[in-house]
Amino acid sequence: MRISRGALLVLIAMSVPIVIELRTVASFVGIEVPLSVTLALSLLVVVALVFWATLPPKQEPESTG
Repeated sequence: MRISRGALLVLIAMSVPIVIELRTVASFVGIEVPLSVTLALSLLVVVALVFWATLPPKQEPESTG
């Protein structure tokens, strides 16, 4: 894993309210975003974070110097 499970949990816990607040900001400027779109976007962000976190860390090439 690229990050610890605790850090992943914190990222997920912070990302969902951010997506919800972006919906609120959009409504202030006159853009109506349906709840289903907000839920889908939140799910997409969570899946992307989990996918990124479970990828193996990038290996640095060994220098022959």
